[in-house]
Amino acid sequence: MDLEKPDAGRTTPSARRQPEPAGEGCLTVAVRLPVRVVVFLVVLPARLAWDACAAAARWLERAVLQPLGRALLWAGHALLVQPSAGLWRYVLVPLGRALARLGNLLVVVPAAGLYRHVLVPFGHALVWLYARVLTPLGHGVAWVVRGIAAVCAAIGLGVFAVLSRLARYLVVVPCAWLYRWVLTPLGRAVARCARGLAWLAGVLVTGVGTGLYWITRILCVLPLLAVWRWVLVPAGRVFAVVARETRDALGHAWRVAGYVSLAVGRFLAALFRWVVVEPARRVYTRVLTPVGHTVRDAVLRPAAAAARAAGGAVRQSLASARLTLRQARADLRRALAGERGPARDGNLREPIGGDTRTLGSSTTALTKD
Repeated sequence: MDLEKPDAGRTTPSARRQPEPAGEGCLTVAVRLPVRVVVFLVVLPARLAWDACAAAARWLERAVLQPLGRALLWAGHALLVQPSAGLWRYVLVPLGRALARLGNLLVVVPAAGLYRHVLVPFGHALVWLYARVLTPLGHGVAWVVRGIAAVCAAIGLGVFAVLSRLARYLVVVPCAWLYRWVLTPLGRAVARCARGLAWLAGVLVTGVGTGLYWITRILCVLPLLAVWRWVLVPAGRVFAVVARETRDALGHAWRVAGYVSLAVGRFLAALFRWVVVEPARRVYTRVLTPVGHTVRDAVLRPAAAAARAAGGAVRQSLASARLTLRQARADLRRALAGERGPARDGNLREPIGGDTRTLGSSTTALTKD
């Protein structure tokens, strides 16, 4: 749906609720600029040192601490985790299993046999003894005790009734008479005297307190109030203005020093790049790379080809030497042992030559005479 725009002259509730900014006094304006200048001059070296330390810490973390942490992690894994895992897997687990089996054989099985063959029959015997012997005996003893208790209770009630009667007429009645006719009038008289003395003391204390109040007010409170109103409150306001402006100046100076530190860092980075990095890159690309390519093409590749050719010649020489040695060994074997017969087939179950199995020969079990 369409929403109507508010009139230009009509103020919204949010606009009415927003307070108008209060004007700044001359003291604030006079204190602000000197405080900001002084604070900026104090904060700038601290911000430069802070940014330098932060950059050094980031470089140290990236170049030293992270590789050191990875190395320590690898060393800890190699020196602690893997030996511990091997000790757990190949020593402690088999030892625990052996101890568990040994404990089962030495403790659990005897304990189960003891429970099954000793404790269970003993418990059944105890239950039978409790049900057949101790329970009837306990019922009889309880009946006798209840009778004796009833007799003792009757005797005690009679004695208590007699003693209560004697206590009432010998103690309670005389004490009540003494309280009513002696102590009550005496207490009322003492209370009236105490109230009179308390009223007199209250009058004296009120007079003395009023005098001390006015003396203290005139001699202490009014001078302190004047000092507070005309000295401390203005000084506190000035101090509050100075402290607020110092705080704002610190924040403003810290931000401005950050921009200055960023500019100085960029300038130093650019100077380092043009003084060190760019000459090194140009030396690498213009000098070292062509020299390396020349050394590779003129020295390393011919040397590698010559090494490969020499290796091929050595391998051929070794192959020919092995072949010659093998032939010499074969000639020596023939000279000593004579010519060997034809090698038989690897399948020894099949006959050789004309003794092969056929359906027309008698070498099979089905056609044998």
